Amino acid sequence: MNLIIVESPAKGKTIKNILGKGYEVLASFGHVRDLPQKELGVDVKHNFEPKYVIPAKARKNIKLLKNELTKVDDVYLATDYDREGEAIAWHVVKALGLNEKKVQRITFHEITKPAVLEAIKKPRKIDMNLVDAQQGRRVLDRLVGYKLSPFLWQKVAQGLSAGRVQSVAVRLIVEKEREIRNFKSQEFWSIEANLAKINDKQIFKAILTEEEGKPVEKLTIKNQAQAQKILNDLKNAIFQVKDVKSLVKNRYPAPPFTTSTLQQEAARKLHFSPKQTMRIAQGLYEDGLITYMRTDSVQVSPLAIEEAQKVISEKYGQNYLPEKPRFYRTKTLGAQEAHEAIRPTSLKIGQISGDEQRTNLYNLIWQRMLASQMKEAIFEETLAQIAASKYGFEGKGSKMKFNGYLKVYLGEECPKEQILPPLLKDEKLNLISLEKNQRFTEPPVRYSEATLIRELEKRGIGRPSTYAPTVSVIIDRGYVEKVQSKLEPKEIGEIVTDLLVEHFPEIIDYNFTAKIEDELDQIALGRRQWQKVISQFYEPFSKELATKIKEVSKQAITEEETDKICPSCGQKLKIKLGRYGKFLACSGFPECKYTSPLLDKLASGTPTLVKEKCPKCGQELLLKEGKFGQFLACQGYPKCKFTKNIIIEAKVKCPNCGGKIVRKTTRKGKVFWGCANFPKCKTAFWNEPQSETCPKCHSILTLNNRTKVLKCSQCEYEQENS
Repeated sequence: MNLIIVESPAKGKTIKNILGKGYEVLASFGHVRDLPQKELGVDVKHNFEPKYVIPAKARKNIKLLKNELTKVDDVYLATDYDREGEAIAWHVVKALGLNEKKVQRITFHEITKPAVLEAIKKPRKIDMNLVDAQQGRRVLDRLVGYKLSPFLWQKVAQGLSAGRVQSVAVRLIVEKEREIRNFKSQEFWSIEANLAKINDKQIFKAILTEEEGKPVEKLTIKNQAQAQKILNDLKNAIFQVKDVKSLVKNRYPAPPFTTSTLQQEAARKLHFSPKQTMRIAQGLYEDGLITYMRTDSVQVSPLAIEEAQKVISEKYGQNYLPEKPRFYRTKTLGAQEAHEAIRPTSLKIGQISGDEQRTNLYNLIWQRMLASQMKEAIFEETLAQIAASKYGFEGKGSKMKFNGYLKVYLGEECPKEQILPPLLKDEKLNLISLEKNQRFTEPPVRYSEATLIRELEKRGIGRPSTYAPTVSVIIDRGYVEKVQSKLEPKEIGEIVTDLLVEHFPEIIDYNFTAKIEDELDQIALGRRQWQKVISQFYEPFSKELATKIKEVSKQAITEEETDKICPSCGQKLKIKLGRYGKFLACSGFPECKYTSPLLDKLASGTPTLVKEKCPKCGQELLLKEGKFGQFLACQGYPKCKFTKNIIIEAKVKCPNCGGKIVRKTTRKGKVFWGCANFPKCKTAFWNEPQSETCPKCHSILTLNNRTKVLKCSQCEYEQENS
């Protein structure tokens, strides 16, 4: 009897069905050894020797595996096809006390019968270079987290954490948010002519591009007066075709998915989070339906290309096959070219059973792989130059001549067709109408989870296995929040980022973080020792940390004087910084323990003591804020527990039913504004509705009180609130 050890029972079940009798397949249930949770677990004085322990949740399973060892002849370790999988295999050997020389390591990029049987025929030993690369990452991240996090506890607030990759990710989001805040929207106008051939009903658009031989660029026409002057100039102008050019343009398919591109496309098309995408992809892999889903390579095997050509030919015809098979090379920094892209294990399986999310993700992977080996789409583009007095206009047409790979995989790259009528040089045209359109420059777009991953990948920060966990961590730990699918930094995220940038610039420097990834890759190739890489980082870091612990003042970061008076003892209040942001606290602490949320009203000078008496005991009422918004509470609490909810109305009525719009909170305490006539009317806004309307579409504008940015509730218009 042979024993095969894998990470998960689902993967084990698939392999067991392939191998049948003579093999027992058991799961390690992931990691069987790790660094201890409540201590550093790294001996920095003795070559960074890690101290590994068996977690409590793994002990029972380790005992079961040890019992099974007495019944088997050979042990095969079939953990995943990456560094983490290699490290898990090594930890299994150590936890079970196995003889490394007698243990066989097998890997496969796909859980199919040919791949598994081939792996059994060609076992190898554990690759310690890959193990060391994973150990290096784990130890480095532990040193940063366990050394830098206590610094944040001492200087900012308890419960904060720092990480080599997570802090860089937060920095990207913070810097993007500040770009948006500093953005100044500029007004500009465009001029469009609706034209037609003489005696023809087909109308086409042409855009003003030239005035007296000079180009009219995006911001050339700055206001309505300038736009109106151009319209007046063109009232009696003769529109005449100056030149017509046609050209053929090819659009080529994208390569098969990598981990990053799968997460991005699943977010765009299926609205999946990266974490959700990887969970579903893991299941598809373990069921033998797709190849390994943690990869940054776009290469596929010759057999997969051959199968794709056969399916394309049978399903869509020979005219959808290119003359030669398509081969791709990744542009990702530090990509593992030995791996394969994500693809179905068999393209003959076009549909699978299961829940809708699973089916949709499989279909996306199937379509992308098939499309990557199809012929390019062909478009005919027409460009017409049109003269009118001293002005020049441009009309553009685009027509698909052959859909190619777009037959299977429709993406954002497929343009809308706009057909121009057949135009001749010097031909005169009818002017149907002229339009002047007011526009505004748009601020940068916040990162979504998927676009943040794309940015991390572009900069060489992290690797396929780290993208989704990094995004989840920064949200779960409260540095960033998702607002309408976009990532916005919380106040504490900005404060921690500023602190780290000022005092530990190298730790969250983009180039440094990418350089560490390169060095980990070198360890995996056997070109560097992981202890030396750690030493080069840790020695200067530990000295700098010791200096900063002495030099940096917590009060300078977390406290700010105010002229407000404590309602409990009469001393001055201070603005302090806590785990969840700023709040008001009495300067007489610890004798006086009065605290209050730092609301917009309080910040502008309104005292927390309101001019209203408690109806139960006659004492003054205090304005407070709880999980579900603002409320009034008796100053005599806890003896008197009187409270009263506050209904805060927006400055505008509901646009759908005319009812009141009031401040509300979600179950998780997130503030929003909704119609008071709910559930009959479900109108709601994340930010406070304003009386002003959007200059572009005339919908209600909303105000983000933190960023002071006005944003349209319907279109993409934004401007800084003056």
